[in-house]
Amino acid sequence: MTAETKIVQKAEFNSRIKRYLLIYGMLISIITIVGIVLLPIYFIVAPILISKYFDRLSAELTTRALRFEKGVLFHVERTIPLDKIQDLTFKEGPLLKFFGLSILKVETAGGSGQGQADLTLIGIKDASDFRSQVLEQRDKVTDNKYSSSTSETDESTLAVLKEIRDLLQSIDQKIDPK
Repeated sequence: MTAETKIVQKAEFNSRIKRYLLIYGMLISIITIVGIVLLPIYFIVAPILISKYFDRLSAELTTRALRFEKGVLFHVERTIPLDKIQDLTFKEGPLLKFFGLSILKVETAGGSGQGQADLTLIGIKDASDFRSQVLEQRDKVTDNKYSSSTSETDESTLAVLKEIRDLLQSIDQKIDPK
């Protein structure tokens, strides 16, 4: 992390995620015929893996990016620059509502396919506040980016225009000597 990049907010995850993931996996197992046979093994292994998964969950908003880390068997670490974030959406299904959780989907410019999220954050405490912070920080980054590039463009354009003016004046003097 550079001196310019500071952590604006760290997301905290609701511990109800553990129970949600356990029940969600159980429901998926029940839907599949093979999964029903494997349910006893699932109830032995899943709580351990889910607990480790929860311990590895982290998300933080910095002055320039949104960072997310998760995974037990497959470790995933994503950093999304704030100026690439297009939309942040909430998703709540019946099971999520029952556990008092929500999903925050982050979609980026030129990201995944149509309607797919580039990043999905499940169970952030005060998700609406975190979403507001991300959007606010994104607006600051994009406003600074465009205002600084505009002023640089204005200065370079002004310099070129002055050079053209001077050239036109010298051409005019050569054509029409008074």
